[in-house]
Amino acid sequence: MSRLGKMVLWVLMGLCVAGNAWAATVNINEDIDESTTWTSDNEYQLNGSISVLPGATLTIEAGTVVKSLVAEQGSLAVTRGAKIYVNGNKDNPVIMTSENDNMTGWHVGASEWGSLAIMGDAFISQSHYANVQTFNNTDLPTGLNEAQMEGLTPANSSDTTVRYGGDNDDDDSGAIHYLSLRYGGKVKDVADELNGMSLGGVGRATDIDHVEVMNNVDDGIEIFGGTVNLKYVNIWNVGDDAFDVDQGWRGKAQFGLIVQGYSADASQGSGVSDNCFETDGAEESDAQPVTTAAIYHFTAIGQPDPNGGDRATAWRDGARVQYRNCIFMDIGERLVNNDFSDGTPDGHAGYGHNGTLSFDATWTTPYTHSHDLNSTVNGCDEITGGCSQGGIKNLPTELYQAQTSGNLSEIRDSVFYNLTGGLGHAPVDLMSGFDNVNATGLPIRNLVRGPLVTPGGKNIYPVTMLDPRANSPEANTSVATAPADGFFTQANFRGAFSPHYNWLEGWTAVDAYNMTDTTDNPPEPSATINMTATTFFQTTAGISYTVEESDDMLTWTPVATIVGDGTIKSVTDLDEFDNAKFYRVIVT
Repeated sequence: MSRLGKMVLWVLMGLCVAGNAWAATVNINEDIDESTTWTSDNEYQLNGSISVLPGATLTIEAGTVVKSLVAEQGSLAVTRGAKIYVNGNKDNPVIMTSENDNMTGWHVGASEWGSLAIMGDAFISQSHYANVQTFNNTDLPTGLNEAQMEGLTPANSSDTTVRYGGDNDDDDSGAIHYLSLRYGGKVKDVADELNGMSLGGVGRATDIDHVEVMNNVDDGIEIFGGTVNLKYVNIWNVGDDAFDVDQGWRGKAQFGLIVQGYSADASQGSGVSDNCFETDGAEESDAQPVTTAAIYHFTAIGQPDPNGGDRATAWRDGARVQYRNCIFMDIGERLVNNDFSDGTPDGHAGYGHNGTLSFDATWTTPYTHSHDLNSTVNGCDEITGGCSQGGIKNLPTELYQAQTSGNLSEIRDSVFYNLTGGLGHAPVDLMSGFDNVNATGLPIRNLVRGPLVTPGGKNIYPVTMLDPRANSPEANTSVATAPADGFFTQANFRGAFSPHYNWLEGWTAVDAYNMTDTTDNPPEPSATINMTATTFFQTTAGISYTVEESDDMLTWTPVATIVGDGTIKSVTDLDEFDNAKFYRVIVT
């Protein structure tokens, strides 16, 4: 049988696997020090903080449920040098949740268990905050900087299993596909709470797609440095920032849904949603690497009352982020907020310190700009970006690869709707020359909110039903598409969802709790194989399909977009077709 035939047979067999309603409970009481597989015929209970130790790999099969007792406050951490493979699929996701989750209905709750934390050895900036003296960190990209993961406690002063950071931007910490994280974020101490998923120093060779965080007490997803890329993320009702980055993240993200709400009757930031996006540059604004990222196709749904959710985008410490092809709607406070709050030790604001670019300047400076300090720090050359001091790696073309056009900071080709707090601190005219548009009506198919609740004294109108598919002239078509760089999918709509397909179907808590509408979703394409290994798939007229290829069936790269016309198409008709690779087709 050809590789393509084996692939299809494997996929079809995988779709037939379902979780066992009579699964036996397996207690996980000790750290994982050798490679282990968790299977869908068991339910795994985390008792306390569990680590996958260096050299070990944890593989979790499709359909596996990991549940923790509230009293046990279980959590899972993947250390540097370890790997995790979460092999969920659309119909059989991997679910990590608490005993209070009945799997069919939403409840107010968070901090019912811990979280998932992954620690890699990519570059980070952590130059003067907690534990710096212990770790001998600097503001230069030496590759020696380390940090301790939030919410984790070292066994002793020499315990490095709770640390992340290094000099390998191609760090590979494994792969995560179709993972739902619910009701987590145990509180270790004041201001030391676990995020739904924490990624510290994780590199671009780590493959992450289809991840959901529902009802976390702290941030939904927080990224600390590194170069990890993410696709298809769904973040609802988290108690702090939905998508939070810090310590010099230099990655990409595409297709994400953020819905602000609340997870507990607590203060904003500890149970009530704060910012949709919070982006910190580096722990000192003049350190390297600095956050320099590209984000495409997110739909951010805030709280419309100014006394409800916080800002759409909060900017700190020199962060440089491009938001493109997005929808920002129902934002009670500012679309853009320069927080001015994260000062350096001598009291300077987070931008413009020690000769770095000001906040305003990042919006008018091309992405090709060499880091501010390359010409002044330790013999670095402004033209090449190279540095003569041994051990320092700050060549811009190596450190900063996520942005490939435009300016360092942007909101471009996006839709704005019901921005109660206005555009805020945007230093450029976002409505002139950036292809942004104001929607005249709801830019998505449907949004239903429940009655007013006031957790923590905030006015929250919780989203109870959502169909996030694009549904307006402004959202249905974008001016430009993401670059064809091997990661991004070239999609010509704005927001996280095309007009035709709701990718929340099947694998999310949102779908299981009947909080989203997936009616009239087109069927997933199924392949047929003939004796010459030609792959055909039936198309639906007007539906866009993305063809992806892989060498190992773990990491997939988009190679083509096909618009259906109701006929049968062939993957092998593509110019890029390679008979030695695997192929799959997904609805875009």
